[in-house]
Amino acid sequence: MHCPALPDGFDLTDPDLLHHRVPLPEFAELRRAEPVRWIPQPHGLAGFADAGYWAVTRHADVKYVSTHPELFSSTLNTAIIRFNEHIERDAIDAQRLILLNMDPPEHTRVRQIVQRGFTPRSIRALEERLRTRAEEIVSAARARSGAFDFVTEVACELPLQAIAELIGVPQEDRSKIFDWSNKMIAYDDPEYAITEEVGAESAAEIIAYAMNMAAERKRCPAHDIVTTLVAAEDEGNLNSDEFGFFVLMLAVAGNETTRNAITHGMHAFLAHPEQWELFRRERPATTAEEIVRWATPVNAFQRTATQNTELAGVPIRKGDRVGLFYASANHDPDVFTDPDTFDITRDPNPHLGFGGGGPHFCLGKSLAILEIDLIFGAIADAMPGLRLADAPRRLRSAWINGVKELRVTTG
Repeated sequence: MHCPALPDGFDLTDPDLLHHRVPLPEFAELRRAEPVRWIPQPHGLAGFADAGYWAVTRHADVKYVSTHPELFSSTLNTAIIRFNEHIERDAIDAQRLILLNMDPPEHTRVRQIVQRGFTPRSIRALEERLRTRAEEIVSAARARSGAFDFVTEVACELPLQAIAELIGVPQEDRSKIFDWSNKMIAYDDPEYAITEEVGAESAAEIIAYAMNMAAERKRCPAHDIVTTLVAAEDEGNLNSDEFGFFVLMLAVAGNETTRNAITHGMHAFLAHPEQWELFRRERPATTAEEIVRWATPVNAFQRTATQNTELAGVPIRKGDRVGLFYASANHDPDVFTDPDTFDITRDPNPHLGFGGGGPHFCLGKSLAILEIDLIFGAIADAMPGLRLADAPRRLRSAWINGVKELRVTTG
């Protein structure tokens, strides 16, 4: 059945769409009437030499694609569903060096090394330092008079500082990482006037910075995660190039996504004051997971079919791109009771905000949950009366559900 609510030419990756809203009504209609739908695109519009992609909107189907990498590849066209139309194919192919864009067995090898940095012990070792940093961030924001931007003053700070703590980036360099990562993903937003070339240069800056760190640790090992990952390549560690691309991924996966989850979470609390009062009183352990479900910072990634196959009864041809719309999956009423309700006590909460399982399930989930818990705990303690001063200003992007400014006031 053709979905009647989706007009011809409607593209779920149109950056103008996410600039204004997440298309939840359209997702609902697609899940109901056409859960795997072909979305045509002009040749080359998304940077790919094809005519469009399949939009996958049901929770079960997104999970199926995510857990079958032998059928649906992250490497063939990368996981990014839409690039700038002027990007060269060589620039797309170069991104295969990022863990996000690898398939097994290479993905398995690199992930087994990288996950040494995300063990429960490693995350626990960060907790008290990050708690102190969260309190300092909120204290500095509270000292400001009048309205301030929650994104730059609060939401972006803890993820950046967590990355710095995790891999040993000096705190004075965190603004560089913030600036570079912003430029990497902001090429669809005219306010930033960022070109693909500037984005590529920023990516190169991050990689070079990380490679220099790796080279230094090889010369002079230390008791830190960088040494653990790179100091002895013959023992299965990362070489300098691999470490550089790992840090590049962290700059987006560990910074942009958590920052936007925190920002969307604050906006959700301010829009649902009864949930904020509940959090202040009880601090439910389920809060962070619901914030991630509600926010779904990555609206969509993609896979590419490795062979002729079928999904939900729809034939998928070898080479077809398949879009995984996590925001839709996270509002699937077959999985979530009252999915359009922000409920910090929701349990169970099998959302796909950290990926749909399988090889690309988010390595940094525990760290992200910790950061969200710590920052909202600090806000509830020090700024319980925070109020919205203006509507959020959204990022223009094809695949990131981002907020670039959220004006709030303490009184």
